[in-house]
Formats: sequence, C-alpha cells, structure tokens
Amino acid sequence: MAVVTSFLRCTTAAALALHHHHHQPALLAVRLRFPRHRIPTSRAMSSSPAADAAPAPAPHQAGPWYAVPDLSLRGHRFAVPLDHSSPGSPSAPRITVFGREVVAAGKEEAPLPYLVYLQGGPGYESPRPTEASGWVKKACEEYRVLLLDQRGTGLSTPLTTSSLSQITSAAEQVEYLKHFRADNIVKDAEFIRRHLVPDAKPWTILGQSYGGFCAVTYLSFAPEGLKAVLLTGGLPPLGKPCTAETVYRACFKQVQQQNEKYYKRFPQDIQVVHEVVRYLSESEGGGVLLPSGGRLTPKMLQCLGLWGLGFSGGFERLHYLLERVWDPVLVPGAKKNISYYFLKEVLSITNIMLIFKITMFYVSNG
Repeated sequence: MAVVTSFLRCTTAAALALHHHHHQPALLAVRLRFPRHRIPTSRAMSSSPAADAAPAPAPHQAGPWYAVPDLSLRGHRFAVPLDHSSPGSPSAPRITVFGREVVAAGKEEAPLPYLVYLQGGPGYESPRPTEASGWVKKACEEYRVLLLDQRGTGLSTPLTTSSLSQITSAAEQVEYLKHFRADNIVKDAEFIRRHLVPDAKPWTILGQSYGGFCAVTYLSFAPEGLKAVLLTGGLPPLGKPCTAETVYRACFKQVQQQNEKYYKRFPQDIQVVHEVVRYLSESEGGGVLLPSGGRLTPKMLQCLGLWGLGFSGGFERLHYLLERVWDPVLVPGAKKNISYYFLKEVLSITNIMLIFKITMFYVSNG
C-alpha cells in the first residue's frame, strides 16, 4: 500500500538529525531577587501619570555567581524596548530579557569570548544547566556561554495564557505579539552585546532549530555584531527560488529511507498502520474526531513522521505509541475503536508540528 511507504513525513533534511532536549530548571541554593514585571500596553503606558513619573529601569543588572557541579553561573537582566523602532522615549514600554552566563568553574574572571545560545521552538526557554555535561561542558572549555531566554520565554517577560489575559482586547494582543518575532530577538541580542561585552566586540552565536532561523536573521540585520555563526538543525530556505515546497521535495528521498529503516526495525507495525489507515478512511467524514474537535485523517497521520523519524529515539517512541492505538475489547462483540490515549497524544504531537510548519512558512515567505 502506497500509504505505508509514504506514512511518516519529515519537513526538512535537517530535522532528521535534530535532537531536542528539554531541560528542567536547576534548584538553586542562592536566593535571587527578581523584579516583578507587568505586561504593558502602549495605551496604558501613555495615559498613566505614574508611568511617566517612574524612573527608567537600569539597562543591565547582573546577579551573583552561583554553582552547579563544575560550572559557575549568574543571571543578567536587561531592560529593552518593547518596540525597538522607537526606543528613545522615557515613557516607551520596556520589557525584561534574561540571559544566564555560564563558565567552567574557576573561570569567572577569565578573558573568554562570548558564545550566545539561541534556543529552538519558537517558544522554548534556554536550557537550565544542572551540571557540566553535553555541549555546554564542551563550549565552556573555550567560551563564556550566554543562554538567552528569547523575549516572551523563560524569564524574559514570558508570554503565557495568564500574562496575556491582562490585555483584554484580541486586537491589542495581536499588536503586542508582533513585537516578539525574530527581528526583535536580534535587536535584543545587539542591545545585550553593547551592554555586556567589553568594548562591544562581536560575538559568536549558536542557533538550534528556530534559533538557527534567528541566527540567519541576525546575519541579515546586524552582521557587524557577529564574529561567527554556528547552526544546528535550523537553516531556513534561502533565496527566492528556495521555498518550503522546494525543501520538501529535496527531502523526499530521505523520507523514504527513514520509512524503510523504521519498518525494517518494527515490521509488525506495517499491519498496524494498514489497519489504522483503513479504519480512518472508512470512518464518517474520512477520519476520527480528536479531543480538540479536529479530525484525524490518514493524511494527518503522516505528520507523525517528523516527530517519529526526525528525532533521536523517535523510532522507539513512535512504535510505543502505535502499541496503544486500539482500545481493549471489554465486552465481546464491541466495536473496535482507536483509543483516547492515542488521539490525545497525536493531538499534542501535531500541535507541535503545526507550530514548526507555520514558522517555516513565514520564514520562507518573508
């Protein structure tokens, strides 16, 4: 069946090697005093006498050093303009952008160059180191690493359901969110470089996934601030002829190879996929309702490929998910149904993939 060989699609060749880790925050033995921030709106800031009278926040505040095994860390908070196109007014809204400086233990005062890490997502905070391990350990041999929480994430004026509820108008929320795109992430980084790096020297950046998109944007907007750019799994389509569709077509051969490798490892899943596709095709409306009200169709099922075939450990996670596809038959003769567990997991996975595809669309279409 053709759908078996085409069952699991990847979006880009780079995604096949992408390995995303989600780090849990470290528990700190040091108490840090964090300033409270309220989501500002232009109207509120301009009409409030208290806002006009309030002193402007310091552009940069550095926290104390603290330790995790074999690393020293400290936080930096920067008061940056919400809108970098009009930064000069004292009453202009400002937000906090947070970066965590990381060095090998004992190198706090060493004259090391900076390496700025731009996290993937979009929407993820930077890693929270709990010890010297992985790429952070390696980078700290030569660099002073700055783990940047991009605006709207982590400790950088995070955008959440509860924080955005302070802006009651949907139209005003949209206007506010326009300030949280890659162009302003780059402008934040340049603001930070000028306040943090001695003599504002150019620095090196490392972009992972969406962070790679931001890195390429950085090259376009402010190349003078960069000494070197490192990318991992995040190179967007470059140039007008190179659209997202072009990337998909270039990836087809690797998609086929990943499918063949998957079914060779788990041949029993060929029959499972056949049965699921047949069940979905014969269901009313050509699919099964998801908890969100959307519909799982055979075509939507293919979206599991980016998650299952494009990440380290994805083969195993996909196989374990397919093990749970059917509800058990508790009553003899009961109709066979796809389990709620499977539908809930598919919904969660496809939501992540939707964000990725929307990001690809806007990057490739300007």
